[in-house]
Amino acid sequence: MSNQLKSILVIGIFLISIKAFSQENQLQNNSTKEVREFFVASLIKIGDPVLEALSKNKLKKIMPVEKSPGAWDDRTHVTYLEGFGRLLSGMAPWLELGSDNTPEGILRAKYIKLVHKCIQNATDPKAADFMNFTNDRQPLVDAAFFAQAFIRAPKQLWDPLDKTTKENVIKALKSTRKIKPYYSNWLLFSGMIEAALLKFDAGADMMRLDYPLNKHKEWYLGDGMYGDGPNFHWDYYNSFVIQPMILDILKVLKEKGKKVDRDFATALKRAKRYAAIQERLISPEGTYPPIGRSLAYRFGAFQSLSQIALWQELPKEVAPAQVRSALYTMVYNQINAKGTFDKNGWLQIGLYGHQPNIGEGYISTGSLYLCSEVFLILGLPSNNEFWNTPYQAWTQKKIWSGQNIKIDHAIKN
Repeated sequence: MSNQLKSILVIGIFLISIKAFSQENQLQNNSTKEVREFFVASLIKIGDPVLEALSKNKLKKIMPVEKSPGAWDDRTHVTYLEGFGRLLSGMAPWLELGSDNTPEGILRAKYIKLVHKCIQNATDPKAADFMNFTNDRQPLVDAAFFAQAFIRAPKQLWDPLDKTTKENVIKALKSTRKIKPYYSNWLLFSGMIEAALLKFDAGADMMRLDYPLNKHKEWYLGDGMYGDGPNFHWDYYNSFVIQPMILDILKVLKEKGKKVDRDFATALKRAKRYAAIQERLISPEGTYPPIGRSLAYRFGAFQSLSQIALWQELPKEVAPAQVRSALYTMVYNQINAKGTFDKNGWLQIGLYGHQPNIGEGYISTGSLYLCSEVFLILGLPSNNEFWNTPYQAWTQKKIWSGQNIKIDHAIKN
């Protein structure tokens, strides 16, 4: 290699390092107010195309349906409920804060009203955008995310609905009972739907509600991790589905006076441990291991960490500010990657930018909106400690910069 080429390479590496350092410095120096504004703006950017189209009964007409190269079918019979149900599940805690006279509160008022119209159109059998709740097995999954949204935001998403829309929602949820779940995390989808029916209709099938919880007691493997069914899968399904849905189902049962206090405490202890593990998975640069399936759900992989932060149940060794700082860096990097959105603002398949081959056969445009689950933390008001304490490095960032950290330990049950 010539000296000239060596010099060019050295200069190139130096410039890349300077750019990375500059970006990292910028992220660290942003005020806590700017960080929250970024999260709100990102959620709106992701959700706007779906909500604007659905509120006008034009989602099926407007929404592009990108499929992975190995798609099982054209996915048009399932992708619309995927997009709306998943988006709403992640958006719900923010909406539940309600409206106020702040700029953000005024913005929430707008989206609460918009979402009400979307719910009406999605569940009205006469509407152009009435969604499929019964054809194929996939609707069971996304009806569960849809149901989870109401559980997470009953005051803003359920209570204000008119009588007819409430009846349509209940009918849509009950219609999914014809779908048999797979013997895996899918059992929780049935359980989540029944939890919503118990909360809002008093017509729950308790066997479909209790069975998933009992099976996941059997499938618990230790140290905060459940198997996906009888087998362990090293992927993010403990966060995509298992831990959050177990907690939300048990929370409803507690509210309804069922004797689940011990089960709830155990599940929360496990979820807190899993949240601590998730925080340690985030690299100093805000990346994380691309392990397992459904990587196209992007930062939705950290729903469990976000939920435990929302519930203010983070382990004592995990400060809220370090979780905020880690998630901010992660989401900032991924949402700004070239190709994350198409020219009209719709999400495209990929983990970092546009990577169609990363999608499994069940992945299509609607599937991608599970990424919204990382925004559960927006359910914490802006004056909460999570949002108003200074930047703090997270575990990997501390250890790889030479700082001392506490030794990590497994939990016993």
